[in-house]
Amino acid sequence: MGLSIRAYARHRGVSHVAVKKAIDTGRITPLPDGTIDPDAADAQWAQNTLQPRKAAEQVKVSTAKVRPAPVAAEGVPQREASEPSSPPLSAGGTSLLQARTVNEVLKAQLNKVELAHRKKELVDRAQAVAHVFKLARVERDAWLNWPARISGQMASKLGIDAHQMHVALEAAVREHLIELGELRPRVD
Repeated sequence: MGLSIRAYARHRGVSHVAVKKAIDTGRITPLPDGTIDPDAADAQWAQNTLQPRKAAEQVKVSTAKVRPAPVAAEGVPQREASEPSSPPLSAGGTSLLQARTVNEVLKAQLNKVELAHRKKELVDRAQAVAHVFKLARVERDAWLNWPARISGQMASKLGIDAHQMHVALEAAVREHLIELGELRPRVD
């Protein structure tokens, strides 16, 4: 008999939710009675889990050259005026300055879209798709009606039966419309 999920979470130093998630995703397997063998689960956890971000950040920090800060008369470190201060990193690795920059870029893009909307330079996508569909339907109907309108005139000029001309033209138009129908325009 092994440890309960909560006891194993205390053993690992993680929340019980993290242990449940590890079980659900198959990173660790519980014993048949639902308890967890700590030694086997620790090995499975290490094998099936990606390296934590903190370890990767520590490697980056340790490879950077660090200069000792100048010390004032009382033994308190001071910053040099010529040395630029780097913004502190948050847990995700994004500084406050980077987040503000992204926020300002987003605001600029939204303002650009708002201005284009006010200038009536934008088109409503749903209306444009409906309009193109309507135009295509009108074009198709015009082509389907064309053989009936023109077959009699063409047959008299060529000296052939009007019905045969109508059937031939209608078949050719329908083939052509089927080919056009196979084209799929990309609407992004």
